Amino acid sequence: MDVVRESALAGRVVLWEESARDGAQARTLMTPEFRVRLARETGRVFGADGPRHVVFAAGFPAVCAEEFDAVRRVAVEAEGAVSVAAVCRGTRRDVEQAVASVRGSRDARVMVVVPASDAMARVMTHQDAAGALRDGTGLVKIARDLDDSVAVDVCLADASRADHRRTGDAARAMTDAGAGLVVPADTVGGQLPHACAEMFTAVGEAAGADVVLASHLHNDLGLGLANTLRALACGVRVVSASWLGIAERSGMVATEQVLFLLARHHAELLGADAVPWWTAPDLRRLPGIARAVAEETGVAPTVTTPIVGTGVGTISTGTPFVHPQLFQPYDPAEVLGIEPEVRLTHLASARVVTAVAARLGHRLDREQAGAAMAWAKTRAYRTGTAVVDDADFGAYLDGLTQVSGTAR
Repeated sequence: MDVVRESALAGRVVLWEESARDGAQARTLMTPEFRVRLARETGRVFGADGPRHVVFAAGFPAVCAEEFDAVRRVAVEAEGAVSVAAVCRGTRRDVEQAVASVRGSRDARVMVVVPASDAMARVMTHQDAAGALRDGTGLVKIARDLDDSVAVDVCLADASRADHRRTGDAARAMTDAGAGLVVPADTVGGQLPHACAEMFTAVGEAAGADVVLASHLHNDLGLGLANTLRALACGVRVVSASWLGIAERSGMVATEQVLFLLARHHAELLGADAVPWWTAPDLRRLPGIARAVAEETGVAPTVTTPIVGTGVGTISTGTPFVHPQLFQPYDPAEVLGIEPEVRLTHLASARVVTAVAARLGHRLDREQAGAAMAWAKTRAYRTGTAVVDDADFGAYLDGLTQVSGTAR
């Protein structure tokens, strides 16, 4: 039974997680141990329904023996937490290798990458797209014959620049041959949202209702999230994403953003009658997973990163300090488990200064708060750093309170 295909046909959203596989093309390399951990933790976002909501692309077995072994380890050790997938090129040898890497694992999958545009087909297979797509259909049959317990998916590379009718016809033929999912990809991240919607609409109409389409949309123009939301609005229910958005070149839509938006706004994004989950995602797990991925890959969230960035839940100016809920679209503590943090910067008010001092164990009167605020602003401009370090501020406060005789 193909639990991913069944979930999509039932209108449930499935995440195709790419940080271990496409993330490698962003010059990151996850150890086998971490891939297993990440697969398990991503599955736990959905509890026992992890395999029905998450396909974890464990890697590209043809890269080398070590990569094959890493994929195999995920398939064995993350079984039951997610549906594990191996990704391969459109050659018989690669397909055989991919199937071998996940064979025997429950809910295992392979994804075969096949060019959909003439330009990409000439580069990848030295023929036109029609020939490459025919060969891709044949590879689906080969993979199914190798092990019919392993689901087979096809990623149609550069579908954004291909003839949509031809792509839809190929998706139909591949599904008839046994493909579970067909993934029209914006491989170069060049689509605008209206073009993305046109692609999924046209391909879906040509393919027919029994074909399950998935999205794989890159972020080179900063539109990966917008395009993914357009694909979902067109009825797509399997969407590729990557923790922290790591993937080739400028990456792709971030897993944490997709899950957050669909968990909080699925009625507006998918329709009032949509039921996107067997088990709704536990959003409080997102920050911890993102931190772990950052530590493993060295790709650190920034102050402007949505959902899991270092600025989420922070306050540094006066009015947001007094009315924090007025200045944020959700409560990070309630939704994500991120407790609010007051940070001292050159924009600090007396209230902010007093609050930071209290966190550091000092109680300031009005005069001291004014002096401390002036010191913090001067230090920020002198050092050229907006955030004043707690240790430096604490040392200043030690002197301030001792001089004035105020008890700590």
